[in-house]
Amino acid sequence: MNAPATAELPVVVIGAGPTGLAAAAHLIDRGITPLVLEAGRAAGAAVREWAHVRLFSPWGEVTDPAAEKLLAPTGWTRPDQASYPSGGDWAEQYLKPLAGALGDKVRFGATVTGVSRAGRDRIVDADREAQPFVVHVAYADGREERIFARAVIDASGTWTAPSPAGGSGLPALGEKAAADRITYRVPDLKDPAVRARYAGKRTAVIGSGASAFTALADLAASAVGGAGTKAVWVLRRGISGATFGGGAVDQLPARGALGLAAKAAVDDGHADAVTGFRTEAIERDGDGRLVLVAEDGRRLEAVDEVIVLTGFRPQLSFLSEVRLNLDERLQAPVELAPLIDPNVHSCGTVYPHGHRELAHPESGIYLVGMKSYGRAPTFLAMTGYEQVRSVAAALAGDWEAADRVELTLPETGVCGGAGLFDAPEADQTPVGGCCAAPEPQLVQLRTLAPAATAAEEVPAQGCCSP
Repeated sequence: MNAPATAELPVVVIGAGPTGLAAAAHLIDRGITPLVLEAGRAAGAAVREWAHVRLFSPWGEVTDPAAEKLLAPTGWTRPDQASYPSGGDWAEQYLKPLAGALGDKVRFGATVTGVSRAGRDRIVDADREAQPFVVHVAYADGREERIFARAVIDASGTWTAPSPAGGSGLPALGEKAAADRITYRVPDLKDPAVRARYAGKRTAVIGSGASAFTALADLAASAVGGAGTKAVWVLRRGISGATFGGGAVDQLPARGALGLAAKAAVDDGHADAVTGFRTEAIERDGDGRLVLVAEDGRRLEAVDEVIVLTGFRPQLSFLSEVRLNLDERLQAPVELAPLIDPNVHSCGTVYPHGHRELAHPESGIYLVGMKSYGRAPTFLAMTGYEQVRSVAAALAGDWEAADRVELTLPETGVCGGAGLFDAPEADQTPVGGCCAAPEPQLVQLRTLAPAATAAEEVPAQGCCSP
């Protein structure tokens, strides 16, 4: 079959999460037809898997203006802009109706298995830029299809590829064999069945970001409830003033409160922190419990469960036939990588960026949203919305709007790159910027309070706002 003229084709958007649906809304606003391909059964399929986690950004920062414009004629009611949604709220109250407003421009159960140029593999130069993209899709019912596109916006995220427990970036020896006692997600301790799995148990939490803070706070709340639950917090670095984030000086107060909740778990004895521990192996003792072994030979006391929250990775296999220019460390676009590299900095504002930082040698393809950050952490929904606004403007040929900055991001409140994890605890001091303020004081948070109503709950849980 001959490929149709490129100008007549839709822009394929991979993923019906927050950034992907926002991309579709911005394209429509520009008079460009989108086609959103989502592997899951509903909008925000990945978000729904952490439906129990409360965002540290309020509603006013997790909805997109172009999406709201599309929703307005449907009778959609805007949520209270100052309140904090859970992942489930975000999916049901915003993403689901947004997908509904897009109608047949969104296809569910559609997994993208490959992207290329029509009639050109990645080797061929001849007449390459004149060819449309071809996207191969496998549907849930077994059908396969190829779709031609004028451009491709990959907003598929990183949720399906969590990083392992192993400190080298590879799975620890025995990690796969211990899969029955390991999870790579923040457990929903409000679910009685899940709560029973951890109640009265000793659980290792591996990781140092917002997800680890959430798990520690939730396990501590379970212990306070009388279940006798104990956590062991496994860190690859030492503990410093930056370990728990920005606290009271974080411009996202709920994110700062989340770090302080994790600090309280340690200070109150509900969690023991083990520092400078890079897991090399996971073994079973005579009772079937798990023993974590470090690269330096240290062995932790046996635990019943392990929660691995060490970040995520982009899935790039279906993009192997297009020409991407990715940073060798972060697997993020090379122009974006220096802005987000945790080896260098994670403090202060990452300035808003758009189509130029996201461009690749293969013109017309963009990685956006969490996937654009590769392996880097602390992505905010607002960043993704600004990215797709710029990309849509560029695809429409409005270069002035594409290059214009229309967003001011809050400071992260987190200092110190991942490169500090080998430093002795005493040597790890804040590296300046937003964390140079005095150590914040603990604030009281209520987590997992069954009697509290939604309006009463303090948003003590967090996420990276995919």
